[in-house]
Amino acid sequence: MADLVFSLNATVPVFLMIVLGGLFRKLGIFDDHFVSKMNTFVFLIPLPVMLFRDLATEDFSKAWDGRYVVFCAVVTLLSIFIAFLIAIPLKNRGMKGEFIQASYRSSAAILGIAFISNIYGNSGMAPLMIIGTVPLYNIFAVIVLMLTAEGEDGRKNKLTPAMVLKILKGVATNPIILGILAGLLWSVLGLPFPAILDKTTENVARVATPMGLMAMGGAFRFSSFRKVLKPAAAATVMKLFGFVGLFLPLAIRLGFRKSELVAILVMLGSASTVTCYTMAINMKHDGALSSAVVTLTTLGSAFSLTLWLFIIKSMGLV
Repeated sequence: MADLVFSLNATVPVFLMIVLGGLFRKLGIFDDHFVSKMNTFVFLIPLPVMLFRDLATEDFSKAWDGRYVVFCAVVTLLSIFIAFLIAIPLKNRGMKGEFIQASYRSSAAILGIAFISNIYGNSGMAPLMIIGTVPLYNIFAVIVLMLTAEGEDGRKNKLTPAMVLKILKGVATNPIILGILAGLLWSVLGLPFPAILDKTTENVARVATPMGLMAMGGAFRFSSFRKVLKPAAAATVMKLFGFVGLFLPLAIRLGFRKSELVAILVMLGSASTVTCYTMAINMKHDGALSSAVVTLTTLGSAFSLTLWLFIIKSMGLV
């Protein structure tokens, strides 16, 4: 019972913030424009500041774990490859791209940090997990969506040098990656962190999680489910249970514990990020499948993550 209460205390507050976002939209307090601005603000300012602060105030020489980062990167690549194989039977080319992206791409930053902060009081190993995953998320999302979208002349897009340059530029200017790199550099150089900077960054960082989660709730759409229900259900099962069942035992076998293991759990089995829908729409895809998977995985992960956390807590691993 104590393990169950621990799990519920870690997961329920996070998902109540998502529910609040949906409620505020229902009441007319949030609208599309406001939710979009919230998502943009969280992505550009509070989330990078939070990651910067957590790393800048840590001894990086002690916090770095190359083995852990490599594990996260390799598992992410394997997840992308598995999603690609499962998507092969889909006849609709655009739907293939949306299926692959929504299946592997977790809400690693917002939900990952929220979960670990709720349990341990800080972002723990989430920044290192993000280093190993987010660049790959972005690179392969752009590649997959570009190659499965119809070109302006109706022909298939091809991976050109200009497209590769655009992908690399997108990764290099990602605010989350920049926040992590800035924090790592600050820590490595041993720069002072005065009280004024500490308090200011703390206040800015505090709004990242609640705003991000409420924006996620406000972005939900239940429309257009019928025509994409089967692939959306398949992607949801794979996202919440498939990858966790495949790779979490391996992480345990390799000796990852506590915040390391929780970050890996979120990487493998958390909800698909709302960015999946945003990117799909902006890259000439229908977006219906992405929206459905984001919605189903966010609702389902309230139960699945609680279950997984309960299991590993019962095993004394967190």
